[in-house]
Amino acid sequence: MPEPDPIAERSAEMQRSPEFQRLRRTFMAFIVPLVVVFLAWYLAYVLIAGFAPGFFATPIGDSNINVGLLFGLGQFVTTFAITMLYSRWANRTYDPIAEPLAHEMERAAGAAR
Repeated sequence: MPEPDPIAERSAEMQRSPEFQRLRRTFMAFIVPLVVVFLAWYLAYVLIAGFAPGFFATPIGDSNINVGLLFGLGQFVTTFAITMLYSRWANRTYDPIAEPLAHEMERAAGAAR
């Protein structure tokens, strides 16, 4: 019978800890709404492009720019904005909670060697 892996055991313990559960809840509370909003925005873009191409073809003023182009560029802007927002949130909120847990796991891995 193989010996139990102390790192795997410590990892399972860590996942059950209140600190880890708090970290997970914090992450999910930030990510899930952001993903839902972005996917709704993207789905709207795809559906409008598929079912209302005339709307997307509507020119903006007297230029060659139309509504579809602005929506498409908006997808890129939204992606970059979400990335920057997540990075800032992670640095300020998530990482300070995760760091002690990561150090504890590193100590456990070092002690197991």
